[in-house]
Amino acid sequence: MEPVGGAQGTETAVAVQPAEAINGPLEPVFARVHGEPLMRLPQDLYIPPDALEVFLESFEGPLDLLLYLIRKQNFNILDIPLAEVTRQYLVYVEQIRRHNLELAAEYLLMAALLIDIKSRMLLPVRKADTGEEVEDPRAELARRLLEYERIKLGAQKLDLVPREGRDFMRAQVLLDQSAPARLPDVNVVDLREAWGDLLRRARLVEHHRISREALSVRDYMTRVLRTLQDRRFAEFHEMFDPSRGIPVVVVTFIALLELAKEFLIEITQAEAFAPIYVRLAYQPS
Repeated sequence: MEPVGGAQGTETAVAVQPAEAINGPLEPVFARVHGEPLMRLPQDLYIPPDALEVFLESFEGPLDLLLYLIRKQNFNILDIPLAEVTRQYLVYVEQIRRHNLELAAEYLLMAALLIDIKSRMLLPVRKADTGEEVEDPRAELARRLLEYERIKLGAQKLDLVPREGRDFMRAQVLLDQSAPARLPDVNVVDLREAWGDLLRRARLVEHHRISREALSVRDYMTRVLRTLQDRRFAEFHEMFDPSRGIPVVVVTFIALLELAKEFLIEITQAEAFAPIYVRLAYQPS
């Protein structure tokens, strides 16, 4: 330690040497307890055999592992190179056999199936003996793999659906049933305004309806004849009743034309722009 600026200086510079120069090489630190490094493990420390397990890859079964090996190397699932896939499969089975023999039994069954399929592919087959084309031994395995992959993709899509307890929580509302019901105060004016608002909105969405009225030309021909029966003549406009609407006026006009066509009435006019008169073609005695 050496002061800076002579005896009157207020700051002090400290030269710190590396720990290796003082204490020699650093010892490995196994852990830190309350911030302090732990250089040596206690002699009475007990570590259970299954205290720490590291899973590099986890598969849900033999088909899952087999499908992983095929898809990872872009193999054609309908033309599986069984020799290479079986070799990689057995390497993985050997790893899990060291830790969990019961779990490895399921994978060993699939390994035996792969070896059996490969052996059947190596055997010579004479089509003349069978009389029909021999099915590829890999066909059944490929069908199972495709079906498993389809189900696995469907399960992944279902897992993306929001789920209660994982993606959201359901709200719980507690109602006090013992509390008296409190009804809102509504007066007559509010009810009248609400009812008027409903009527106005109903008129906005109301559809225009057209109703058809059955009118008979023969019926109105009879009415015209009855009107002229006791009269020598009548003015043309007296034969119509505009208050009953345009359809009645049209039918009455058609009835007059039909009667004139059948020579039952006469429609006369003395001169241009003179009144038009209607009378029976024959006068009753």
